[in-house]
Amino acid sequence: MTVPTYDKFIEPVLRFLACHLSGAPAREVHEAEAQALGVSDTDRQELLPSGAQPIYKNRAGWAHDRLKRAGLSSSPRRGFWQLTDEGRAFVAKHSVPLLPKEVEQLAIGFMDVRLRPPSTGESLASPSLLRAPAIESAVASPDDRLGEALSELRRSVAAELLESLGSVSPSFFETIVLDLLHRMGYGASRADLQRVGGSGDGGIDGVISLDKLGLEKVYVQAKRWQGTVGRPEVQGFYGALAGQRANKGVFITTSGYTSQAIEFAKSVERIVLVDGPRMAELMIDHEVGISARTVKIPKIDSDYFDEEST
Repeated sequence: MTVPTYDKFIEPVLRFLACHLSGAPAREVHEAEAQALGVSDTDRQELLPSGAQPIYKNRAGWAHDRLKRAGLSSSPRRGFWQLTDEGRAFVAKHSVPLLPKEVEQLAIGFMDVRLRPPSTGESLASPSLLRAPAIESAVASPDDRLGEALSELRRSVAAELLESLGSVSPSFFETIVLDLLHRMGYGASRADLQRVGGSGDGGIDGVISLDKLGLEKVYVQAKRWQGTVGRPEVQGFYGALAGQRANKGVFITTSGYTSQAIEFAKSVERIVLVDGPRMAELMIDHEVGISARTVKIPKIDSDYFDEEST
């Protein structure tokens, strides 16, 4: 047999997690579902076309993604899956095998749900990252479907990045921010970006030298927060910049900003704000903390077959 499509993994993942209410490592869920669905050892060796991952693990992962979007499961930490209270209630209400229409609803009914929204703050991410697929697959061209798939993969990776960023230590988060800014072109070398965060940092977590002599600098505040960042925090960073006689600052957080914080940053014209979704988007664009694979898409070369041009 071939590896079942990801929708077939949804109910087995749900039932397995219902038997492990304290959660389970993803690798254990992968193996349990492969066994429950009768995936042979040979089929478990089958890889994605990119060679990046076994197909059965990839499809179990997408099944869990759908359960997360439906609010039934969560990833309290990377590589660990656990039902939510809503998930437990759903299982209790659906003790018999799910109907095909119920599986279909879980598989495609929540694709427009964004994971880990930036608290109650306003989003600074570009619409392309947040927009859900709007094209009906039944009438979509192959190019349209490819675009949908790439958009969905991007949103999924962004959600995973936010989960990972939320679990790292504050000091490592500051390092990630500086790595990202360097990949974006700030500083001639990585040594031009230095982390200075810690007690008594005066609201400054990093300093970027834009020239060899360090005459022009950008100051950075990097906060791994769960709550929304308000105007007082941004205003405090502005005060820290004034104390350094600096005229450029970047405030980056894993959460979001209130409208008052955004308006204050615009009014002083010295601070750039980056929220969690925007940071995830930048990490994808500049390949920080992620790996990318190249897919060759064949297209006819009409010039080659133009006899009149030869």
